[in-house]
Amino acid sequence: MAYAVQRFAFGYQLTPWVKRLLIANTVVFLVTAIVGGSFFYSWFGFSPANALTRPWGVVTYMFLHGDLWHLLLNMLVLFFFGPPLEGRWGSSEFLKYYLLCGLGGVALSFVFAPQAAIIGASAAIYGLMLAFAWYWPETPIYVWGIFPVKAKWLVGFFFVLTFISAFGRAGGGVAHFAHLGGLLTGVGYLKFGERLGARLGEIRSFRMSERFAIVPRKVSNAEEGEKASRGRKRTPGGWREEDLLDEVDRILDKISARGIGALTDGERRVLDEVSRKRRSN
Repeated sequence: MAYAVQRFAFGYQLTPWVKRLLIANTVVFLVTAIVGGSFFYSWFGFSPANALTRPWGVVTYMFLHGDLWHLLLNMLVLFFFGPPLEGRWGSSEFLKYYLLCGLGGVALSFVFAPQAAIIGASAAIYGLMLAFAWYWPETPIYVWGIFPVKAKWLVGFFFVLTFISAFGRAGGGVAHFAHLGGLLTGVGYLKFGERLGARLGEIRSFRMSERFAIVPRKVSNAEEGEKASRGRKRTPGGWREEDLLDEVDRILDKISARGIGALTDGERRVLDEVSRKRRSN
């Protein structure tokens, strides 16, 4: 499977995390083949029965593959679709998206197939295919190097096929719910993740402009009194403006350290208020 270049340059140059993931998956496969698969599948695959005693399986399962074809197909997609995405997002964002899609595969499989153990990078790989089609939907993908199919139609076909296979109880040892979980996680992230990032960027920009966009000059006593009065002015949420800006600083630091999920309802309301104020200005 390969794709033609459309609106971006691709020179078969591997990006940092694509290269690391290719190497890691290949090395793990070779070690598994030498040592024996049963040990690695048991200890590093994801099994709902062992989810509490071997929690690392939610991540390590992505690096195990059942056979050579399983590995080759996943790595081929990573090789072709990974570099344009990492080039667009940057390495940290690319890795975060890859792992989140893999975790989404675990979550959906756990909910709908709670007895099924899963291995393989397919959930993350399906997420990459979706992201590529999201950004470059008209790019033709050459299936088997012969038949051109637009990225959006190819990924749409895989989505429908995976959905039918998952809920149609198709067998064959394929973790269809994991694949579907990777796709759905990708949709959620691409639809809302960038919007959330842009919103936080607006808030941070507003915060910085309030703090630092001040032209030093000598002011009169009247102007100093007016400035003090503004500092005491309260926002519609009951905050003094200066206190609100301090609170936004604290919340943004908390997001950087612990993630958006760590925010309380009150902290989310503060961000909503500042975001609305930014848009109104």
